[in-house]
Formats: sequence, C-alpha cells, structure tokens
Amino acid sequence: MKNTLIFTTICLASNFSFAEETPLEVITVTGDFRQANLDQLNSSASIISEQQLNTNQAQHIEDILNIAPNVNFTAGASRGRFVQIRGIGERSQFAEPINPSVTVMVDEFDFSGLAGAALLFDTQQVEIFRGPQATLFGTGALAGAIKVVSHKPFQNAPGKVEVSAAGKNTYRFEVAHGDKITEDLAYRAAVVHNRSDGFITNTYLGRDDTNNIDESAARLGISLDMNAQTNLAVNYRWYDIDNGYDAFSLDNDRFTRSDEPGFDSQLTHAISANVSHINDLGAWQLVVTQADHDIGYGYDEDWTYPGFHPWGYTSFDAYYREVSTSTADLRLVSSEDTRLFDNTTEWVAGIYYKTSEQLLRRQYTYLETDFTSTYEPDNTALYVRTDTALWTNLNLQIGIRAEQYEFDYLDSDGGMYTKDTSMVGGKLALEYITDQHFWYASVSRGFKGPGVNSDQEISDTNRFYDEEYNWNYEIGVKGPITSDMTGRLAVFHMRRKSTQVSGYELKIREDNTPAFIDFINNADIGTNEGLEAELNWYVLSNWQIQASLGYLNASFERYQPAEGAFILKRRQAQSPRFTGNVFSELAVSDNVYWRVNVDYKDEFFFSDGHDEVSPTTTLVNTELAFVWNNWQTKVWLKNAFDKRYYVRGFGGFSNDPREFYETPKPYYQLGDGRQLGVTVSYQF
Repeated sequence: MKNTLIFTTICLASNFSFAEETPLEVITVTGDFRQANLDQLNSSASIISEQQLNTNQAQHIEDILNIAPNVNFTAGASRGRFVQIRGIGERSQFAEPINPSVTVMVDEFDFSGLAGAALLFDTQQVEIFRGPQATLFGTGALAGAIKVVSHKPFQNAPGKVEVSAAGKNTYRFEVAHGDKITEDLAYRAAVVHNRSDGFITNTYLGRDDTNNIDESAARLGISLDMNAQTNLAVNYRWYDIDNGYDAFSLDNDRFTRSDEPGFDSQLTHAISANVSHINDLGAWQLVVTQADHDIGYGYDEDWTYPGFHPWGYTSFDAYYREVSTSTADLRLVSSEDTRLFDNTTEWVAGIYYKTSEQLLRRQYTYLETDFTSTYEPDNTALYVRTDTALWTNLNLQIGIRAEQYEFDYLDSDGGMYTKDTSMVGGKLALEYITDQHFWYASVSRGFKGPGVNSDQEISDTNRFYDEEYNWNYEIGVKGPITSDMTGRLAVFHMRRKSTQVSGYELKIREDNTPAFIDFINNADIGTNEGLEAELNWYVLSNWQIQASLGYLNASFERYQPAEGAFILKRRQAQSPRFTGNVFSELAVSDNVYWRVNVDYKDEFFFSDGHDEVSPTTTLVNTELAFVWNNWQTKVWLKNAFDKRYYVRGFGGFSNDPREFYETPKPYYQLGDGRQLGVTVSYQF
C-alpha cells in the first residue's frame, strides 16, 4: 500500500509539472485571516459550492461531508453531528464534558460540539480545512475546521423562494432576501423549515414518525458603513430543532419497538457584532458573540416495551443541557504602510477569549435522583502570523498561538475538579509560486485541552486525561494539469502525542442487563498519514466533472482501554482507508441540466472499544434541473440504488432479551433509504 501511495503521488506531481497554460478558477476562502484564493492557500482544503449543496439537497452538513476527502461523520442522534477529519474527532457525547477535535464555525459563531445546529440555508459555501488549524482557531481544531459561510448584505446575492417535497412526508421551505436600505445600510434575512417523518416505523406504537425531522431556523444580518473607514455588521441566528430519535432495533432493520421513542432537540439564540476599522496601522477587527442553547437528547435504552419478553427490562436515558458561550476576538492586520522588514512581511496579531457554562441534568431510570453537573471551560489566547516574501517566488509563513485553558467541574455525585493548562501551537510553511502552480511544504502543531472522566466508578488514577498534541507534516501542489483540468494534491503525516482515546467500560447489573461507563484515556502515539487529491475537469464545453480521492492510514499504539486489555497497535475508529467523490454536471441543453453525485467510503471501525466494522459504501444522488428565466424545477433522487449503509454502530454486547442478553452482536443505525423528490425555486 505504501508503494502504491508513493507511485500515485509521483504520477500526480509529474502531471502537474507538464501542465499547459490555463487560467485558474478563483475560489475565495473566507476561513483565514485574509480572504484568499483556494489555490494559493498552504493547506489542504475543500470548498463545497452552493451548486453542490443544492445538488445533494443538503439540509445539514452531514449531507455534504463525504464530498471532501478523508472526512467522515457519525450520528447516534437525529443528525450526523459528530465529525472526524483525517480520522480524528468525537463520535458521541453523553454525561462527560468533552473537548471537540474539529472546530465548526457558522459565520462568526463557534458551534464546536453543537453541530446539530449546522443547518444549511442561504449558504454561499462550506469550507473544510484538513489538518491542525491552531493559529486561527486554537483548541478545538486539532484535526481541522469546518466553516459554513452565509450570503452577506452588500453581496448582491439574489433573493430566493424554494419549496421541496418528497416521500416519507418530507417537505422543505426556504426564503431569503437582502437589499440596501440606504447607500450605507444593507440587510440579509432568511428562514427555513425542514420536515420529514423519517425512514423508521415503530411497530409497537403504530407510528412512522418516531425518527422524524422537525427543524426551523432563521437569520438576520445587518451591515452598516459608519464611515469610509468603519463598518459594523450585526448577525442574529435562531434555531428550533425538535427531532425524534428512534433509530435502533434488535433486528437491525427499520422497524423499532420502543415504547418511549427518544428525542434530539435544540433551541438556540445567538448574536454577533463585527466591527472593522482601517487606520494607519492597518485593519482592526473586533468580533464578539453570545450564544445560548437549550439542548435535549434522550433514547429508549431497552429498545422495546414492557411485556415484550419475560427477561426484558425498561429504561430511558435523557440528557438536558443549558449551554451559554461568549467569545471575543480582537485582531490587527497589517497594511501596506506597516509591513515589516523592508516592506516584505505582512502580519496579523490578535487576542482571543472564550468562556462557557454548561449545565447538565441527566434523568436515567437506574439513577435514584437526577445527576447534575456544571462545567465551565475558559480559553485565553494570543496569536500572531507573519507572511514574508523571501524571494520573488518564495514565501515563508510563520504562525504561533499560545493558549491558556482552564476548567472547573462540579457534579451532584460529589465530583469537584479543576484543571489549568498552557498550550502552544502554530504553523511554519514555505510557499513556492511559479507561473501556474502553487507548491507548499508545512509543519503545523495543533492542540486539544485536557479533561476529566466524571463517573464516580472511575478510579482516581484514570480521573484526568492529558491535553493532546498533533504534529502535521504536509506537502502540496495546486494548479492546472492540462488546459481543461486543474487539481490539488496534498500528502501528509500526522503524529499525535498523548492521544485521547474514547471508549466505554461494560458492566452487567444485578438483573443481567448491560450498563456503560464512558471513559477517555491517553494513548502513547497516534499516527495518521495519507493523501488528498481533488480534480476539476471540463470534459466538454457542456460537461464538467469534479472528483476527490482520500487515502488514510490511521492507527493507535500502546494504550489501555477501559476494559483493561493492553493494545499494541490498532486502526483508529471512523478512519476509512479510502474515500472518494465524483460530481458530474452535463448541460443537456441551454435549459436542462443533469447532475450526478457519487460518494465512496471504505470500511472502518465504528469505535475504538469494539471490533464492529462499517462495510464499504457507495451512494449515488442524481437530479434533473429545468431552468426557465428566474424559475428552476428539479426532480431528484437521493440514494438512487437504495443502498443499505450505517451512520452509527455498536458492538460487544447484547440488548436482546430473547437471547437472555448472552450473545454479543453488532447493532446499527441505518442511513436513509431511497427518496424521490421535487424542488421548485424562484430567484428575485
């Protein structure tokens, strides 16, 4: 496999070097200190355009993550809201406080760990950055970052009204509009509602909507040019998510027997203010945000009903969180007059602060009283980045971020813990620019804060786990391959230190039913290496193909999971060796377009704590679009071949009373089946 990887890398790099002259497609990246061209960014990144979002009928980021190489997700909820990049990322969250490995930004809002709110509406593009992004995002971007970028005031984005209808009682309504109020004042507003009964039938209750989707969201953005040098942008977001969660059955099919179907809800109010000002020193920017979330998550633990079997038990587990988060980010970006070292060095300097309060109430059948906890993490960071022109075609980028991370934790079981840690990360990158190609080599270091295992049955020696560091070594090239083809290629090797490994300890209660204790500890070494390639090919004047390929070899070495067996080496969970995507758009005529999107994902472990594997999966989405003036009608088909695939899996235990809880076997949460729909939209 290593020889294949080396050969593929050499061949792709050779093709780059013999490219003919062709203008590069300019794709603007916003998730950086300065807006930049994607093909002049010294990182492996994917930009999912509005067109691709529409082709996938994307309602949530889970619908488009497979487009990007080496990106995966897991559900265990109504949405796939736990993201992994290059094999790194969380798979669930229950009672324990966790620190995310992937930063999720929605415009200025940090929704890391809250990706259920990453609904897509009035979206300009989605940006996916692979590899540590410590300089910009700090802790939380150990593996990478995702940014959802909305249409802004003053952008001249058209207004839109869109209605979709499909099987399973599915419909969607979206409206968005923006305009100038005065020459200096503009707004952009949007609202969306998603509704679906889902693909589960609850045979006990006689219902087919217990795993439903019921989501509403709205946003309002206002931009004011206060004077020639100063702009004020205010954004407000509201989410009301009231989804069902009834996904697991004893027979691993779409027919459940739960007498108490679960739920997955979130009510969010978030507001931000962004003040930018230009003076002799450069461009000042201050971004402050405040977000409040009421989150509910619960599930029927036994998956059955009273009387189903003499050995059956009845249990429900529910988690209610109140999360309040405030952030402030002040930075100064140099101007032409304040560049350093004979006008060769641009720079950025800033200070960042984030504080959060997370209140948890757990209501569980096997608890005598409710479990409550308070978790208060605080982050304070200083960061600086310089970009220096060493020679005509050679640039050097140096970024560094020093972050102070601390938390206080208190719970109703008597747990009272505090931790205070200083962490440093950043990036060193060389950029070589030719007439047509952009080459880069970089070393970056990401970090992720320490934490505590809150369950009182955990021993004192395993109470805390340490902060994790991730060293990323990467080379890449971007540019034309032929006159009709451009591409991007990155090869990386990541070395994780004190790798945080998530698992669980299985205990059998006195009534012979299973109980799970979540547990996080540190592995000695984690290695994640591979490549990412993306291609844009104009096959004919009316036919375009975009493709991506990811290869990932990810493993842990030398750690001891909760159940006690020492692990010398193991493949990391949620880390398929190969991922791929092909998007094709064919203009059948001036008014008719046929689009096909194919996702491929190799097999992977569901968890680090058991050996159940998700099989290789290929999913096909397609649509036929008819355009007439400002109207567009699309007939679309998701999962066209009705492929059976999984978005979460468990193993190593039995939850089936018919087997007297004695036969361990896997249990799966199935992804959606085939769905036919129609979307009609009008732009104005």
